[in-house]
Amino acid sequence: MMTAKDSSKNSDELNLTNNQKQFVTIFIAGQMFGVPVLDIQDVLGPQKLTWVPLAPSEVAGVLNLRGRIVTAIDIRKRLGLSPSDVRDSMSVVVDHQNELYSLIVDSVGEVLNLEANTYERSPATLDALWKELSSGIYCLDEKLMVVLDVSKLLDFTDSEAA
Repeated sequence: MMTAKDSSKNSDELNLTNNQKQFVTIFIAGQMFGVPVLDIQDVLGPQKLTWVPLAPSEVAGVLNLRGRIVTAIDIRKRLGLSPSDVRDSMSVVVDHQNELYSLIVDSVGEVLNLEANTYERSPATLDALWKELSSGIYCLDEKLMVVLDVSKLLDFTDSEAA
């Protein structure tokens, strides 16, 4: 199985210019977010999670992915949103500091090639927590895509449970 990271290693093969960036779109509570495609290791359907005692509330549990233990993060909780009733959640697996994390989201969309000149810094009106966990935004045909910063998203040093 080819992962998103494998398919995006050579931008010449993907007909990208130097002014384009690729993002995997994810949806949480109806809002579109983007994660840089080079940060994505895998995309998974619903997974069986094992609960982890004394973990921060954002940690939904751990799962076994091809023999590796992966920490699953509930992105709804991380973004301060209410829990979802959706049982068929998906997740994107990212590598952060040589550890794998599964980011649990409502759904995964498509890969977008976006022009770098359409990127904007996060506006002052963006929710303070979202602004802290993002690196900017793209305005797309009446939709706003918030670009998640994976390192900030997985930094639990300021979490009250940490």
